[in-house]
Amino acid sequence: MVDENDSTKLEGAAAPSSDPRPVRPIEPDAADCCGEGCVPCIYDLYEEALERYKVELAAWLARHPEASG
Repeated sequence: MVDENDSTKLEGAAAPSSDPRPVRPIEPDAADCCGEGCVPCIYDLYEEALERYKVELAAWLARHPEASG
């Protein structure tokens, strides 16, 4: 029998193995930029990826509070 009032259950929580921690994007090396003023520049793409990572990490930490300590 399942107790629907059991407060120990985590709503929507996935097992860490099926919900891996997001991986921080790798910052481009200075040699990766051609210096020609490309739009978007590789650094612009990195900044966008870094912002997505921060949002994804915050959501992941909310699902896995035991990992934030």
